[in-house]
Amino acid sequence: MSELAIHTEDLTFDFGSLRAIDSLNLEIPQGIIFGFLGPNGAGKTTTINLLLGLLEPKYGHAKVLGFDVGTQADEIRTQCGALLEHTGLYEQLSAEDNLEFYGRIWNLPSGERKARIKELLTHIDLWERRIEKAVKWSRGMQQKLAVARALMHRPSLIFLDEPTAGLDVVSAATVRDDLKLLVEREGITVFLTTHNMMEAERLCSQIAVIRQGKLMAIGHPDELKARSANPHVEIVGRDFSDNVLELLRNREEITKVELNNDRISIDLTDGADVAPIISVLVGAGCQVEEVNKDKANLEEVFLTLMEEER
Repeated sequence: MSELAIHTEDLTFDFGSLRAIDSLNLEIPQGIIFGFLGPNGAGKTTTINLLLGLLEPKYGHAKVLGFDVGTQADEIRTQCGALLEHTGLYEQLSAEDNLEFYGRIWNLPSGERKARIKELLTHIDLWERRIEKAVKWSRGMQQKLAVARALMHRPSLIFLDEPTAGLDVVSAATVRDDLKLLVEREGITVFLTTHNMMEAERLCSQIAVIRQGKLMAIGHPDELKARSANPHVEIVGRDFSDNVLELLRNREEITKVELNNDRISIDLTDGADVAPIISVLVGAGCQVEEVNKDKANLEEVFLTLMEEER
């Protein structure tokens, strides 16, 4: 088996005259949660369908778990699990019967099916409710069961297309926690699409951002923040005047200054030192009470990439 879970070279796909995926190059290691981010219509779901062999590329090629998407799609789908737009659950069946059904589809022996069902439901805290019909459950509980369904046959790789979309805060957090624990225990690779930047930052070891089918950036969340955004400083204090703001705006290491009551927000060039800025403020008679320096968060990086000239 390939050391890479997914490898694409110049992967390209058109819907008629629309180029949906444009020369996409990815190298995704095994055993990580990989985040695939982009706005609606960016090509995230199309990419998943290409990787599962459900669509045929116009140009380029891709391998998933060492199998070619064009000639070995059946092998890919056998080795992968997927939770896409719909949960794939039969709501009039119990949780146990849903997993039993999919275990039979995957031709798991009876004893192995029963053990796997108990294992999965126990780890997502649903074993005690296994005989309840899925229709009676909350959206969050159904989504947890759907993740278990995708893992039933012990796949090496699972595709999750916005698994927490539409969930309330508590349910989404529970699904994320259960997913992380299941991945660590199962030792699988996850290809995750999401609009939730916090979710991507907390779960993913590597993130790719696409826009209009083109790869805009890829790397660890910290790498993306360091590469795509300048340091940001917030200074809390008193006696900040328009004259002080003008002094700051004239400094080369400062790219942006905003004043909001007793708080100055400053964007710096990469590598800039904060100490001289504090000296300017103190020298101008300002009283500095607190200084907070950090990188932009992933949402700010994402928005910056979306705003770049096309």
